[in-house]
Amino acid sequence: MKEIKMKRLLMAATAACALTTGLVACASMEAQAQGPAPAPTAATSAFPATPEGARAFVLDAEARLTDVAEYAARVAWVRNTYIIHDTMWLEARANTEYTELGVELANAAAHFNDVDADPETRRKLDILRQGLTMPAPNRPGAAAELAEIATRLDSTYATGRFEYQGRQLTLNEAEEIIAESRDPEVTRAMYEGWRTISPGMAEDYARLVEVANEGARELGYADTGAMWRSGYDMDPDAFAAETDRLWAQVQPFYENLHCYVRARLNERYGDEVQPATGPIRADLLGNMWSQQWGNIYDVVAPANLPESTVDLTELLVAADYDAEQIARTSERFYTSIGLDPLPDTFWERSQITRPEGREVVCHASAWNLDNVDDLRIKMCTRVNAEDFQTMHHELGHNYYQRAYNQQPFLFRNGANDGFHEAIGDFAALSAATPTYLSQIDLLDTVPGEEEDITFLLRMAMDKIAFMPFGLMVDRWRWDVQSGATTPAQYNDAWSANMLRYQGLVPPGPRPDNAFDPGAKYHVPGNVPYTRYFLAHIYQFQFHRAACDIAGWDGPLHRCSVYGNEEVGRRFNAMMEMGMSQPWPRAMEAFTGSPENDATAVAQYFAPLDTWLTEQNRGQDCGWEA
Repeated sequence: MKEIKMKRLLMAATAACALTTGLVACASMEAQAQGPAPAPTAATSAFPATPEGARAFVLDAEARLTDVAEYAARVAWVRNTYIIHDTMWLEARANTEYTELGVELANAAAHFNDVDADPETRRKLDILRQGLTMPAPNRPGAAAELAEIATRLDSTYATGRFEYQGRQLTLNEAEEIIAESRDPEVTRAMYEGWRTISPGMAEDYARLVEVANEGARELGYADTGAMWRSGYDMDPDAFAAETDRLWAQVQPFYENLHCYVRARLNERYGDEVQPATGPIRADLLGNMWSQQWGNIYDVVAPANLPESTVDLTELLVAADYDAEQIARTSERFYTSIGLDPLPDTFWERSQITRPEGREVVCHASAWNLDNVDDLRIKMCTRVNAEDFQTMHHELGHNYYQRAYNQQPFLFRNGANDGFHEAIGDFAALSAATPTYLSQIDLLDTVPGEEEDITFLLRMAMDKIAFMPFGLMVDRWRWDVQSGATTPAQYNDAWSANMLRYQGLVPPGPRPDNAFDPGAKYHVPGNVPYTRYFLAHIYQFQFHRAACDIAGWDGPLHRCSVYGNEEVGRRFNAMMEMGMSQPWPRAMEAFTGSPENDATAVAQYFAPLDTWLTEQNRGQDCGWEA
C-alpha cells in the first residue's frame, strides 16, 4: 500500500496547533522540564495563576480555537483543491492568524507551569504548549514569515513537474513510470527528474527550521525536534530510545528481505546495475522514494512457488470498479463492524478523483473541517490495488475523527499521531487478505496455504520495506533541527541515512545543489514522520487484538474481521477516547496491553521469515554504512 497518509489540516481537530502549511499535528504528554514561565500575556492577564484561573483559561482557549480552526481548515481545503495565487495568499493569511493564536496560547499555557491544576486541565495545558508543529516565535512578523514560507514550500511540491522526452511529467505520472518500467535508464530518469523540483526549496527550508527553532526555544525546548518528541507521553530522549528498541525488533527481518530482493535484482540486471553485495540501487525498487517495494514483485517473485492467483487490480478492473465504488466498498468495511455510515455531505464534498483543468494536491488526506461531522477525503483515486488499500486507510482517519468528536476540543485527536495512521492501516490489513476479498464478492475462491508465502512476500515488500524509511526521515530532520546537520550537509546526511537505515544508494552521484529531502512530501509539508513508523507497529498490534476478539484461530495473515460487531464496539471505544488519556491507556483499551510491541509483526510474517532465511543461505547479506 502506498504510504500516503493524512495531512491533518485542522480537520481532525487538534490542539492549539500551528497551521503552518495547513498542518495540524498536536502533541500530548505529561509536563516536561520547563524553563522560567513567560511574562503574562493578553491571553493570561484575565486568568490568575491559580487552579481556577488555569481551568478558565483552557475553556476560553478552546472556544477561540474552535472558531478559528474551522475558518482556517476551510481555507486550506480550497487551496488544496484549487491551487492558484489567490488561494495560496488566502491560506498563508489564515495560517498566519492561526499560528499567531497558537503561539499566543502556547506561551500563555506555560504561564501556568507551576499551578497545581486538575489532571484534565494540566493535560490540556500541555497540549496547548506542545501542539505547535512549526512554532513561530512571539515577535511581530514571525508567524507571517513562517506561514508564507510553509505555504510556498507546500505549493512548490504540489505543482512540481520535470521534463522527460519532450513532455512535462507530474509526480503521479512519474510514479507510474518508475513503478512499471524495468529499464534502469528510465527508472533513473524518473528518480533524478523528480528531484529537480526540490533544490530551490533548500534556502526556504533552512529558514523555516531557523524560525521554528526560535519559537520552540521560547516554549522551553532545545529545538523543534525535541518539542515533537515530547508528544508521546514520555521524555523526548526516552521516546527516541523507544523507537530504536522497536526498530531492533524488526531490523533482522528487514535485512533478510533486503538480502533476498538484492539477489533477485542482481539476477535481473547484472553486476553493473545492481551488485550482488552491498546496498541496493534505490530507483530499481519501483517507488519514487524506495519506501515500499511491492511494485517490483514480478522481479522478485519466487520461481519455485506457485504464482498468486489473486491480483487485486485485475479483480477491481474486471468488476468494473470506479473510484467512488472503491470509496463505497471501503465504507462498508467500517459499517460491517457496526459503525455508522459516513454522512451524505462526505459524498457531496469530497475530492475522490483528480478534477480536470486545475491544480490540486493529490496527496491523499482525510479531513474534518468543522471538527464535528464535515468529514471529507481528498484523493486522486485510481482503480488499482494500491488506492483500494489507501482508501480503506483514509476512511479510518475519518471514522476516528468522528468517534472522538464529543471530546472537548483539545482532546479531539488521536491518542498519539501514530494511532491516527494505524487506525486506517489496521483496516487495510484486513482489506488486503483474500478472505476479505471473498467476503465482498471480489474473489470467488480463497487460495490455499500453498500461496501463503507469495502473499506474505507481497505484503512484506510494502510493510517491512517501509519501516526503516519511516524511521530515517525524522532521524534526518531531528539532526537538522538540532543543528547537528547544517544546510550545507542536508543532502549528504539524507543519503547517509538512506544507506544506514535502508541499505540503499541513489542511482548516481547527486549534484552539488541537490536537496533530495524536499522531494518527499512530508519534508516541505512539515509533517512529522515517526508517526508512520509507529503506525506500522501499531497496526499489527491492533490486527492481532481484533482477530483475538473475533475468535480467529487460523494464521494471523489470513484473518479478516469484516462483519464482526464486537470488534467494532471495542475499536470504537478506543477511538472515542481521542487524546483525553495517555496513549498507553488507549492501547490497553483495545489490545489489552499498554506497551508498544512489534511481536505481532513477527507473528504475522513468521512463515515468510523462515522461508527467506532458507533462500538467503550462502548469501553475503547486509551492507556497510
